[in-house]
Amino acid sequence: MLRGRSLSVTSLSGLPQWEVEELPVEDLLLFEVAWEVTNKVGGIYTVIQTKARTTADEWGDNYFLIGPYFEQNMKTQVEKCEPANDAVRRAVDIMNKHGCQVHFGRWLIEGSPYVVLFDIGFSAWNLDRWKGDLWEACSVGIPYHDREANDMLIFGSLTAWFLKEVTDHADGKHVITQFHEWQAGTGLILSRARKLPIATIFTTHATLLGRYLCAANIDFYNHLDEFDIDKEAGERQIYHRYCMERASVHCAHVFTTVSEITAIEAEHMLKRKPDVVTPNGLNVKKFSAMHEFQNLHAMYKARIQEFVRGHFYGHLDFDLEKTLFFFIAGRYEFSNKGADIFLESLSRLNFLLRMHKSDVTVVVFFIMPAKTNNFNVETLKGQAVRKQLWDIAHSVKEKFGKKLYDALLRGEIPDMNNILDRDDLTIMKRAIFSTQRQSLPPVTTHNMMDDSTDPILSTIRRIGLFNSRTDRVKVILHPEFLSSTSPLLPMDYEEFVRGCHLGVFPSYYEPWGYTPAECTVMGIPSVTTNLSGFGCFMQEHVADPTAYGIYIVDRRFRSPDDSCNQLTKFLYGFCKQSRRQRIIQRNRTERLSDLLDWRYLGRYYQHARHLTLSRAFPDKFHAESTSPPTTEGFKYPRPSSVPPSPTGSQVSSPQSSDVEDEDEDERYNEEEEAERDRLNIKSPFSLGHVPHGKKKLHGEYKN
Repeated sequence: MLRGRSLSVTSLSGLPQWEVEELPVEDLLLFEVAWEVTNKVGGIYTVIQTKARTTADEWGDNYFLIGPYFEQNMKTQVEKCEPANDAVRRAVDIMNKHGCQVHFGRWLIEGSPYVVLFDIGFSAWNLDRWKGDLWEACSVGIPYHDREANDMLIFGSLTAWFLKEVTDHADGKHVITQFHEWQAGTGLILSRARKLPIATIFTTHATLLGRYLCAANIDFYNHLDEFDIDKEAGERQIYHRYCMERASVHCAHVFTTVSEITAIEAEHMLKRKPDVVTPNGLNVKKFSAMHEFQNLHAMYKARIQEFVRGHFYGHLDFDLEKTLFFFIAGRYEFSNKGADIFLESLSRLNFLLRMHKSDVTVVVFFIMPAKTNNFNVETLKGQAVRKQLWDIAHSVKEKFGKKLYDALLRGEIPDMNNILDRDDLTIMKRAIFSTQRQSLPPVTTHNMMDDSTDPILSTIRRIGLFNSRTDRVKVILHPEFLSSTSPLLPMDYEEFVRGCHLGVFPSYYEPWGYTPAECTVMGIPSVTTNLSGFGCFMQEHVADPTAYGIYIVDRRFRSPDDSCNQLTKFLYGFCKQSRRQRIIQRNRTERLSDLLDWRYLGRYYQHARHLTLSRAFPDKFHAESTSPPTTEGFKYPRPSSVPPSPTGSQVSSPQSSDVEDEDEDERYNEEEEAERDRLNIKSPFSLGHVPHGKKKLHGEYKN
């Protein structure tokens, strides 16, 4: 039976308390295995890094992460120390004595979890032997030329070896091990083949074959049951990787994935229905001042405006106070990330804004890393010209101010026609001439290596968005991750997001979607789709997502052209909002951040651990529930104040961003609306304690 005391989880703002049965962590050891422990490759790194604090708070010194050793990562992210746990210390010592290099320390992130890191290269001489072990375990062979799969086999073999040594010296403690993605799956397969006494969880964040098929512009989700899986994997030369992934799924006691849409995909691609859906969360920082995130938006927006002034010098004939900043960011997967549909909708948005003679301008940033030959000279020149004009303006201002000051001291009103001399006028005229340019502002900030075939640039050429004076939509491709040390746009990603007005992520393949989730916790509205885990999650939890700044494009049950029209409608509606409407919407968006906090979403992982213990050790642990935590009856209600959805209460043409409706001011009270949200949310779920030996009847767990 699951022993321990009842754990009351502290209520977050707007979320109720719930009661769950606490695992007896003093009698357990928890290991999480992933290739991205201390090694940033993709979204799994964010999952593990942000979840570490809540997991470490719950499990203390009985929580460990297992990953690969890279010298640079070890130097910059890990503090070496000796294992306090006797079983782990013995396992590390034994493996080091037998020709391995195992490093142990604390990962310098929030929560400071223990990490066990294996040097893959140092143990590569065992590769052929371990290939034989894998073949004996599951009849999967790995080609010699697939370097990545070979590295994963070494990593998995070292993981299985380590877990064997830990269980041999565990002194009665039970071991739970969670493996993330196919890269860590070999360790799970070998552990089960060797009958190690561990409870295993396998989590897939995206299926291998699903990502490949979606990138091939196939109508993936509407034909899930029609694919010849073996044939498709073989044609893409990933059959052995697919077999490793599928074997891991079927070997695990509990199989989890990150969203409902990925659960449907996994059931067809991997032939097993996930036992638990474990949504991805973030560490949500709550400010002491209610509107501090609004102040940060204004501050970082001003810094983006400075960049835009330089980039569009000579063509700055639009009002920056009536300019909106949209962006898309992530891996450069043109179709999977929805860059194709986004560009097409921007072309249609540009037409609508021009047709209605709107004074609103939209500047769109594409933050997607690609191969480049450094910065574009014209882009750097723009920032240099801007800085030069700033210095000249300050110089003239100081000179003007001194003359004005002297005249006032003499008791005179200065002659404004004489206060600036001929030299000052000459300097200013030369400055104006320096802003003249013969070419249009560039659409990319860097020199692209594959300029002629680049998908984004090729589409821009086709739709004709060249940043001309008549365009109301301007496009800037920044093919590099943002950094505060950049000479061009010196901002970190978080600062940049806070300064924008809208994040647009109309992805076709997005198992979860951290980019819109990050926008939400920063109080920035975003566009997502019903094919992303985040979009499905918000549809489930929010009655009117649009009112809360979450625009969900239907990409599953509509044609691409219809989806594009829907996205254009969302973008055009956003452009028609007044400044006050955007402020109201940002307040509502920020309130959704509680939903994405690991302190709330960590309960799904807790349920998965309950379940895996009951399946791995049925004689000692009984499942608290055979169904995952339910969210029935748990929804942010549709706001009763006006406007409920800003796009639903607007005039037919775009308004000036500083237009405010005094009557609207009386109908909206943020504190009352926030309190109404809290009162309308019901308790999401409860895991009840089940006495040892008692079995639940069918349907008894349903709420």
